[in-house]
Amino acid sequence: MELRQLKQVLVLAETLNFHRAAEQLHMAQPPLSTSIKKLETELGVLLFERLPSGLKLTPAGEAVLHHSRRTLFCADEIRRAAREGLSGEQGRLRVGIVGSASFSLMPCIIRSYRREFPGVELHIEESTTSDLLRRLDEHTLDVALVRWPVLEPSKATITLLQRERLVLAVSSDSSLARRDDLQLAQLGSEPFIIHSRTRVPTLHALTLYAFQSAGIQPPIAQEAVQVQTILGLVEAGMGVALLPESVCAHAGSRVVFKPLGGLSDTLLVGTAVAVLTDSVTPVARHFVEHVLRIIVPPQDSVALEG
Repeated sequence: MELRQLKQVLVLAETLNFHRAAEQLHMAQPPLSTSIKKLETELGVLLFERLPSGLKLTPAGEAVLHHSRRTLFCADEIRRAAREGLSGEQGRLRVGIVGSASFSLMPCIIRSYRREFPGVELHIEESTTSDLLRRLDEHTLDVALVRWPVLEPSKATITLLQRERLVLAVSSDSSLARRDDLQLAQLGSEPFIIHSRTRVPTLHALTLYAFQSAGIQPPIAQEAVQVQTILGLVEAGMGVALLPESVCAHAGSRVVFKPLGGLSDTLLVGTAVAVLTDSVTPVARHFVEHVLRIIVPPQDSVALEG
């Protein structure tokens, strides 16, 4: 068994097509087929089902894929450690962020981090909390800024950095924009734009819990993934939305944010830093330490291990 074969399994599992996998691996298709067949013979299992419609991973293939990712990650870390030493002051850092973090914490963190560690090559990717935690578990990210509270299962250690309240986003030409005494319980007939149930389950569930606590069941006009999309739909007059208050300073002039009465003190959201402590790189460890140094976590917060 060789590392190149594990890399081939990884690419083939992503494409489920020998021809496309061979192109990505910069090799001909017949040698790739032969290499995979030799690995299957060595392991004594079938990794891929050959179907008329393409390839399908077998249960054994799923298990091999999981360990292949970890093995290739460790191999990359050996190469990185050999090149960079253990200082953590040079190298590459893959940081995942949720969209809402880009409004508040991310600019401050990245600016100060780049000043302190100019030799680190930053790769920043935006996605949802669910996807970022999955990618941490798969070792395709080193550290992530995620939305808190976290409902998704994960092996990551998650430390809360910042808490904030939910506020109501309304179009500037809405009659609600001129009111200062809004209660969530009064908004049962207002159409709401809410976060996606499948892609942003935490904020989706928190919004529904807020409705339930207020005793309302408002119509859901649209689900969306990114904060900017929700703001655009609110601005278009499609509905109102519950959003973290950090978004307020970064929305257009045609969206107005109103504080809401009747929201429970437990209905808070926040931003947290997530990292796999059992396989953290020196560069990622310095990043987390830097974040915790410049962003003072709430005093009653704890690091949660998924």
